[in-house]
Amino acid sequence: MSPPPSASLVCAPDSDRALTHAGKFDLPGSNASWVRRDAITERVDRAAAAKLVLVRAPAGFGKTTALRQIHEQLQARGVATAWITLDAADNDVSRFLSCLAEAIARLQIGEESQTGRDVDALALLERDGAPFALFLDEFEVLKSSAVLALLREIVSRLPRSGQLVIGSRNLPDLDLGRLRVRGQLMEIDAQVLRFSVEETREFLQARRLPALPHDVLETLHARTEGWVAALLLASMALERHDEPSDFVQRLTGGGGAIAEYLAEDVLGRQPADVREFLLRTSILRQLSPSLCQALQPRVDCARMLARLHASSLFLLPIETDATEPHYRFHSLFATFLRAQLVREHSDEVLRLHLAASAWYESVDRLVPAIDHAIEGGDFPYALTLLSRTAQGFLKEGRMRLLARWFAAIPRGTLHAHPLMQAIAIWAVLFTQGPTEAQVLLADSGLALSEDAVISAHVNAQRPLLLAMQDRYSEANELGREGLARLPTAVPFADTALTNCMAHVTAVLGQTHEAQRLLDSARSSRCGSVFNRMYTESTEGMLDFERGLFRQAMARFRIAVGCTRDSSYRYTGGNAWAGVLYASAMYEADDLPLVERLLNVYAPLACDVGLPDHMIECHAIRSRLLFGRGDVDGASRVLTELETLGHLRKLPRVVASARLERACMLMRQGNAFGARAELDRSDDPAVWDRVARQRLPAHELLDIGIGRLRWEVQFGDAGAAALRIAAELPAALAASRIRRAHKLRVLWAVALWRKNSPQAAADAMGEVLLQGSREGFARLILDEGAAVAGPIHAVLRNLRKNPGPQDPILLEYVQRLHTALGGDALASESDQAATTGTPWQGESMTGKEMRVLNLLAEGYSNGAMAEKLFVAESTVRTHLRSINMKLAAQNRTQAVSIARRHGLIR
Repeated sequence: MSPPPSASLVCAPDSDRALTHAGKFDLPGSNASWVRRDAITERVDRAAAAKLVLVRAPAGFGKTTALRQIHEQLQARGVATAWITLDAADNDVSRFLSCLAEAIARLQIGEESQTGRDVDALALLERDGAPFALFLDEFEVLKSSAVLALLREIVSRLPRSGQLVIGSRNLPDLDLGRLRVRGQLMEIDAQVLRFSVEETREFLQARRLPALPHDVLETLHARTEGWVAALLLASMALERHDEPSDFVQRLTGGGGAIAEYLAEDVLGRQPADVREFLLRTSILRQLSPSLCQALQPRVDCARMLARLHASSLFLLPIETDATEPHYRFHSLFATFLRAQLVREHSDEVLRLHLAASAWYESVDRLVPAIDHAIEGGDFPYALTLLSRTAQGFLKEGRMRLLARWFAAIPRGTLHAHPLMQAIAIWAVLFTQGPTEAQVLLADSGLALSEDAVISAHVNAQRPLLLAMQDRYSEANELGREGLARLPTAVPFADTALTNCMAHVTAVLGQTHEAQRLLDSARSSRCGSVFNRMYTESTEGMLDFERGLFRQAMARFRIAVGCTRDSSYRYTGGNAWAGVLYASAMYEADDLPLVERLLNVYAPLACDVGLPDHMIECHAIRSRLLFGRGDVDGASRVLTELETLGHLRKLPRVVASARLERACMLMRQGNAFGARAELDRSDDPAVWDRVARQRLPAHELLDIGIGRLRWEVQFGDAGAAALRIAAELPAALAASRIRRAHKLRVLWAVALWRKNSPQAAADAMGEVLLQGSREGFARLILDEGAAVAGPIHAVLRNLRKNPGPQDPILLEYVQRLHTALGGDALASESDQAATTGTPWQGESMTGKEMRVLNLLAEGYSNGAMAEKLFVAESTVRTHLRSINMKLAAQNRTQAVSIARRHGLIR
């Protein structure tokens, strides 16, 4: 995998966290004018089996109110509940996961959910026990593909007792179609949320307005179309109109026009001091007396906020641990106020943002201080603030935060700050990838700088850029020149370069040099958790290659935990180490954990464009989907990988996608298709370089192993065994122990096919002995039914051994044997290499043959039902009939018998 890690995802610092998360877990403040939406809560009651309740409508339709009433209804039924009000910052996976962990702890669905316990919070949601519901309001702010993928995983794994309740303006990307088909989705849309005429009457009564004549009430309802926000604004206006019927008659236009008209009408009728206060504080996302005082020094802001809150017209309270109250505007009204502020006082917008920025700076909250400086357009001031914190954020790995800020600052302004340019290049490198960073470095002119600090950054960045572009030989040459200049004035850059060169030299086969560089990086005093992650990840990759699987897994776990707060779970780490950890856990066969890790980290790794990461992520995701019977999904993932390779001009990625597709076709028993795909993947320029280098994605996935696998399974097993025997010593001599294990597995299968069962058992036994000690599994299990015979033979020998038993080895072999189908599959694999007599039993119907072929290709019952346009129960009926006719005990055995008798390929 490419040497540099992608963005480290780190939560807000402790000093900011209380206010950052203020009110996120609390229900919105109650409002006396709420109308009971019994029809909505009854719908939810009737949809107890739904995994997801989606309340979706444009702004101002009362989604939050509906969510709160659903919340109260569930609590009354004894359902445990937790609430999160989302905001844009939750697109940071680390922050979102920390918020999710806090919400899950509040659910109290397990003893492990207590604060401070090192527990996978997501796993707690999967437990089937007491009923619970997790509420996510303002879901539309989530744009991150990683966060959305994580939520799709959460929904798919919720137990029957769990429910996710979402409020959103938009249609969320959560596989709603699949949930809808399965009856696991309850949708409450704008049409349901609209007030009826009677609810409109109740609403106005709750607002203590005089009763309207029925015809006027109906007109008001028709003009507002039951839109709650419009009715709220109308009620404000009606309080000040002596002739309600005239006002209602003047309401025209669609929802948006009505909202603007009413907002202007209501705002225009406020006292001048209230009106000006509202406009000038509209730039704030949260309002507190002291912050507002910085913007409005001549106003008694504490009194004004209390006055507005008491009126229940504009402000929503936020619960915080702060000593003074905090509020926020309704988002619809805030949007209008900001637009109005620009129209009326455009010359004050900059001053207001700068005042807010200065206040945040005074209380040492530099993140919102920088945000306001940028929003106010004072980029030099923003860079001044950044200069105080950017290097610290760089060392912490907060690359996405830095990248967001630098993207908002004009390049011309940035040119006056060379150090900020250098840090911007780091941020872009680890969030957008080397191509964009290369352009930024070239445009900056920093390579010509004589400043020692700037030169130190460039000295490390140039080899990194080349290595991330899969140009390891060039990176090695330039990196060695850079190492000769160490130490420089920037310890962070020196350590990053040392780590980079450790990986580059490892890829080039210079293992001792790589180890020396890692030792040097580890002894660095730069104090960067980012570089510590980098060091542990790279050494873990070396351990993985050398067969020290448990040691590698420990290093990867340390790497993903390299954050400033040890209370964060492993999923709060960084994408580069996260993908490596996912790969290790896949090898350990912890598939549920692997899916969660990839849902978080795979999109981030692909954003950066690291070739080995992209290959590893997509290959594993494809195998997981295939294992679940989603063959079409598995194929789609590989097509995505191939397309990414073409788009980014990475031939190695394209060839790897095709090679993995060939492996999938082999698992389906499609010899012809697999051979054709192997030929398509055989790009000499790619595989010649892979043979010379030691790239992590290709320890077990290269054209040589691909062709050996095909020969072992479909071709001349004897010739394949001889080739493996000749190749194995070279792998062992180079300490590529993991690759040697894979070769031995294929060797055992080849020997089994050529009717040498004892030799096959001996070859497999050596791999299994190491596997029981180190804990790897998938490099064996991924070969599927082909390894069942040798494993069965090893297990039989162990059971017959009269001497002392190794209980760990016995349990390990039994576990693999069971995972592959046990004795029934093993007995079939004894005859898998030969074709028996034509089928003499009861003939298959046409539908049964279609089911049998789909079964052989790896499809699940549900996927077969979709392809055949029948119910899943019909598929099960066909499968029972097939098993009876073939005298098979399970699906795998049915496929094996059918192939042996020539019923399927």
